Amino acid sequence: MSNTLHSLLVDLSQRFPDRPALTLLDRTVTFSELAAAAAQVARRLIAGGIMPGDRIAVVDKNSIDYYELIFGASFAGAVLVGLNYRLSAREICTVVTDANPKILFLSPELDQLCNQLDVESNAEMRIVALGADFELWRDAAPASADFPDMASDDIVLQMYSSGTTGVPKGAMLTHGNLLFTPTMGREFYGMTKDSVNLLTSPLFHIGGTGYSLTTFGQGGHTVLVRDFVVANVLASIEAHRVTNMFLVPAMIDMLTNESLKSSHDFSSLALIAYGGAPITDPQLLSAVSILGCGFMAVYGMTESAGTIAYLGVEDHDPNGPRQHLLGSIGRSLPWNEIIIVDPVTGRECAEGVVGELLVRGGQTMAGYWNQPAATRQAVDSAGWLHTGDNALKDADGFIFLKDRLKDMIISGGENIYPIEVENVLMEHPSIAEVAVIGVPHARWGETTKAVIALIPDALLEANDATAEEIIDFCRARLARYKCPSSIDFVAALPRNASGKVLKRELREPYLASAKHQGATA
Repeated sequence: MSNTLHSLLVDLSQRFPDRPALTLLDRTVTFSELAAAAAQVARRLIAGGIMPGDRIAVVDKNSIDYYELIFGASFAGAVLVGLNYRLSAREICTVVTDANPKILFLSPELDQLCNQLDVESNAEMRIVALGADFELWRDAAPASADFPDMASDDIVLQMYSSGTTGVPKGAMLTHGNLLFTPTMGREFYGMTKDSVNLLTSPLFHIGGTGYSLTTFGQGGHTVLVRDFVVANVLASIEAHRVTNMFLVPAMIDMLTNESLKSSHDFSSLALIAYGGAPITDPQLLSAVSILGCGFMAVYGMTESAGTIAYLGVEDHDPNGPRQHLLGSIGRSLPWNEIIIVDPVTGRECAEGVVGELLVRGGQTMAGYWNQPAATRQAVDSAGWLHTGDNALKDADGFIFLKDRLKDMIISGGENIYPIEVENVLMEHPSIAEVAVIGVPHARWGETTKAVIALIPDALLEANDATAEEIIDFCRARLARYKCPSSIDFVAALPRNASGKVLKRELREPYLASAKHQGATA
């Protein structure tokens, strides 16, 4: 049984040498070709002085090069750091400084994101352009090298999230963490070597790299989507006879809406997994009717190396007596433990009582890179990962998420932490105080709104701040998807007796409006 990513690839290359592993546009590589290229990358890394535990980073959209680097790093004992290309240049610099990679592999398409890198602060870091330059770099590898012995508990992947403090946190994932996913692909997705998985999620997400191992791990075919263009996705489903996909609800809506404009052949689809945001009954009913396949809800996070709970196809009953389960994230995967605890006492809650969702098992990350205090806060001494999500569990073990402890906003499947946006907005000279909230959005599930109190004009020489100007200010400093799409100006933010901003009070008018619109639609 494989205990590292590269041993998984070697096994697949021996069992299915000539079967297609990856396809991007008109290029397809087999398992044996991918294994040979990844080993060559590893030899080049070792020849360049990369030691076990060293970080290498990549800024790229979904690509075959990305997989060569993932598995190449595994062979060499290095840790791959996948950088979110949707971040601003300033955010990219912050993460690169924290990760301190020895090599940065950069897509020429995205090189403007890294033009502010402080190379002097990381004098050892080399930059290799992906594409033709990467191929020349890889092909300069020596014919042989001694690969280090790696174990299942060694770190192989480092993925960043900003977290509730606004400070980037690099979740360190081991080989063992990630290798639960092929098992899930086989036992719960029903995937085989004949499955064809269309990967729409970016590889810097656990929903990209992690989820892609479901079909890949069976010797199946993974078709990569570099940019989510609805017409191209629909064409790929037909051309490659796609059987599986993971989509956020916003993407499902795009597919179903576009497919109404012209006829498409969805007969190959077997299962669509969805997550990252809630799906409504109308959304699901429309998708089932149009796409005609099974649906499975999944819940997880980077720190848990992906999915830890699922709502199976058999539990999707939009018009039947189990309709209420559509509001659930399902039940725990059998190799995990999930409990709901009182956040004050730490005691496990009774059935139906809301508390914090905790998970324990082999998928739990090794910790946050260089942040021992944050690691201790996230993973307690008994090994429980604190998700920060409020939930309850019913008598049958189905879990229902409630208000998020972290006030996280989920927009189109992207996690947005209000504190990060608030910190940037508070740099604006005209803003006295700000609260960032998520409000309902028909397409993205939620979108970001900033509620702002300006400094009185008397305190400023000129206070010409407008909503448009403040949004532009934010977009120059943060990824666009994180920035407010609208702003409300108030005289002062509502606070409780202890001075805490009442975000629930700020959200309530928009939640009530959304409910009214749903009731009258």
